[in-house]
Amino acid sequence: MTQPDRAARFATENTAARAELAAGLARPQAMISPKFFYDPLGSKLFEAICQLDEYYLTRIEAGIFAAHAAEIAQTVGQGCTLIDLGAGNCEKAAGLFGVLQPASYVPIDISVAFLQGAVENLRQKHPGIAMHPLGMDFSEALILPDSVRRRGKKLFFYPGSSLGNFSPLAAAQFLQRLRAHEAALLIGIDTTKSEDILQAAYDDALGVTAAFNLNVLRHVNRILASDFNVADWSHVALFNAAQSRVEMHLQARRETPVSWPGGGRRFAAGERIHTENSYKYSPAAMRELLREAGFGEVTNWRDAGGQFLVCHARPV
Repeated sequence: MTQPDRAARFATENTAARAELAAGLARPQAMISPKFFYDPLGSKLFEAICQLDEYYLTRIEAGIFAAHAAEIAQTVGQGCTLIDLGAGNCEKAAGLFGVLQPASYVPIDISVAFLQGAVENLRQKHPGIAMHPLGMDFSEALILPDSVRRRGKKLFFYPGSSLGNFSPLAAAQFLQRLRAHEAALLIGIDTTKSEDILQAAYDDALGVTAAFNLNVLRHVNRILASDFNVADWSHVALFNAAQSRVEMHLQARRETPVSWPGGGRRFAAGERIHTENSYKYSPAAMRELLREAGFGEVTNWRDAGGQFLVCHARPV
């Protein structure tokens, strides 16, 4: 792709992002997609969240991969093209390089600058693995280069329970788009559990998750040229038992007018902007979701407490 092509694509994507943000903020229940969390600072804050005692997901998922590495390698096989969705700092995928021995690695992330820095470091540690980073918002469409699509054995890697950010219907549609690429899938999924554990994981005592949630307003200001004042907002996390999901919101501390080119809104004191859902699944519900999307031969690995699930599935 030539430099003008990249510039044109960036301009198109930025225009689409502005339109999406403006539409979301104008809805009766204002919302911001969680994909906008991940500017460079947001990515760093999420790294910090993953180190918190309350945020069990990363720690338990890593334990599953460590405890079942040999079984996972036998099930998945070696020598695949490893396509890492929402790669972030690439550490989770890199932890599997030893057992999976991928022929090539394709990390994909919306935060391009953060991804480039991570891949530069990874190339020095693993010079024998060809790496092809892609900056992309894959939540709506996943467009792989011909050089990747033509590879015979491909594995989508989607850890961290990021699938939970989609509604069940949107999750099924997302999995169907993955299925269309004729690749296997290795995915991490958070399971249903007590409300106290879930609440603490998304509203930690140090306030790191609050900073992560509030930082999205700074990112929105840069993209949309809006004038959110972060000090006017507070972090809210709650468990919606009826929907089996944790929700994150930003709540206006006071009446707050916000404007952007071509629009604006006056938020009442206590009014909320919905920034994230994180759906939790039982193993049976996850298996059914995969089946509906066209995946089968599902193999599950869990921790001793049954708090997290890692699934491998093949297209059928």
